[in-house]
Amino acid sequence: MKFEGHFQRLLNLIKKERQEDRKQYEEKIRNRSLQDRKKEGVTWYPVTLQKSYLGTGEKWVLQVERTTDLNQRHFFQPGSSVSLFLNDEKRKLSASGIITRMNEHRMTFMLNAEDEPDWIDEGKVGINLLFDEGTYDEMEKTMVSLSKTSGGRIAELMPVLLGEQQPHFDRLNHENVPGLNASQQNALDMIRSANDIALVHGPPGTGKTTTLIEAIREKVLTEKQVLVCAASNAAVDLLAEKLSEQDVRVLRLGHPARVTEAVVRTTLDARLSEHNDARMLRDLRRKSEEMRSLGRKYKRNFGHDERKQRKLLLDEARSLKDEALMLEGHMIFDELNKAQVIACTLVGANNSYLGNRQFKTVFIDEASQALEPACWIPIMKAEKVVMAGDHWQLSPTVKSLEAGKQGLTETIFERTIKRSQGHEVMLKTQYRMHPNIMAFSNAYFYKGELESAEIIGNRRQLFNDSVSFIDTAGCGFDEKINQETLSTYNEEEAAFVLNRLDTLIQENREMFASLSIGVIAPYKAQTEVLKNQIIRFDWYADLANNITINSVDAFQGQERDVMIISLVRSNSVGVIGFLADERRMNVAMTRARHLLMMVGDSSTLSSNDFFDLLIQDMQSRSWYHSAFEYLY
Repeated sequence: MKFEGHFQRLLNLIKKERQEDRKQYEEKIRNRSLQDRKKEGVTWYPVTLQKSYLGTGEKWVLQVERTTDLNQRHFFQPGSSVSLFLNDEKRKLSASGIITRMNEHRMTFMLNAEDEPDWIDEGKVGINLLFDEGTYDEMEKTMVSLSKTSGGRIAELMPVLLGEQQPHFDRLNHENVPGLNASQQNALDMIRSANDIALVHGPPGTGKTTTLIEAIREKVLTEKQVLVCAASNAAVDLLAEKLSEQDVRVLRLGHPARVTEAVVRTTLDARLSEHNDARMLRDLRRKSEEMRSLGRKYKRNFGHDERKQRKLLLDEARSLKDEALMLEGHMIFDELNKAQVIACTLVGANNSYLGNRQFKTVFIDEASQALEPACWIPIMKAEKVVMAGDHWQLSPTVKSLEAGKQGLTETIFERTIKRSQGHEVMLKTQYRMHPNIMAFSNAYFYKGELESAEIIGNRRQLFNDSVSFIDTAGCGFDEKINQETLSTYNEEEAAFVLNRLDTLIQENREMFASLSIGVIAPYKAQTEVLKNQIIRFDWYADLANNITINSVDAFQGQERDVMIISLVRSNSVGVIGFLADERRMNVAMTRARHLLMMVGDSSTLSSNDFFDLLIQDMQSRSWYHSAFEYLY
């Protein structure tokens, strides 16, 4: 009970976060007219059904398209919970589901029910975004449980994870693994030796996933089964995909709609469909449904014998259904036992199928992006924890300013790595960036300890200048505020950014046909301006599949051959808002492989110490240019 206060504090913070999250959601959807909800981007109406079919787990998949308000922004994204509704005052009909894929105008989602709504062809159908309470429920339940814990392995891990005790390691002789560099091998050796926790610090492009995959492969040989988690479905799917490629038997827990196509075959639903008893299960369910239908069939003459017959049929239907449930339970237990790796999100570790199952080792990727209450969910099932991340990249998203200020943004990974005494390993060889692109981040965030792999030096240099900062100071590119969303944008800067991209492409269109291009803006409103403007260029139709325009958060974990950053802020008082979070800029700058171009107003940005140092560094290396060089 020593740490009861810590978990009570986290419980209060997560309650504040839930309250703020729900408040923001309700401001967008609750007690708002249909037109207002559409403007807020939380409703599509009307939508038309494009197609429907039975998907994984015998659940209906629907594809719908919006035919009006095509330029209206929205907050729908893969993995979001949604509600299909009928806009009829007399009949309040709806069906919930989860988005699997989508673009600006088309959405594919999997219904939670097994039957397709019979009213979907009536017209007047729309889609609402739903507020997800489940994640908060699981985190709060875990905090309550931990605040009452006084014994067991979790009580022994607490002082280490809360920074009061140093981790313990055995002294072992380790064999080197071919293909790993020196720091990756050191990280693997640390994981092998750890008794309670191992921390792998993986800066951008340093092969963190490669190191984790090797460590997990080794662990399943000696421990038979490990739990692998991450904060996002995308990170879990990546690990599941890479492990499957190494012939590791992975069982991916979670809703089939939230996983990528590459790992659908590893989901529980897919595994059950391939199970030796799958046909028997389908037969039992079919017979049960046939008996139920016969028992409920309308009869004109309904006497004593008919009632008796109906009871027998319905009893038989229930018996067959119970038998099917028992068989399915056996199949699930069998698949869980056969899995070498069980993969899920942090909150997914509370899946009822796992019950009281414990794991000798639990791996947590993206630990530097995970809320602490979420991380404790899988840790409660662990004897030993391996965490990987980079606390110099984006921290967890917290909507409550009060909760954030009171510590909800601090992660277990960040706290432990700051308080440990050399018991973590930083991966030091990066395989992504041209050395010039790496230079500033390496010096500022990583103490100059990163080095480029030999393969980077041998790679053909595509551009004479791999890094540039283009200063728009004095150009009159003033920022504006979208009054509906309160998001900042800068139309003149967006036009300048795209004109620079246009020049690059026109100079070598053949080369750009095979390059991936990213355009990052820290504000959603600016990404929308960029998307609206880019369609005016004649090359866009040919290169559209190669170009991604998005926010910094959306690009974390990704990379592009060419990356252009629009910094947006330009005002007379030097206010830069959340750009002051320097980790956001670190993520943006380290996505590029061959070319990094930054565009911003130095007179505004230099009010911040980080940007002042960045611009001075660009000037000292002759990577600084004035926008006037390109305007006239």
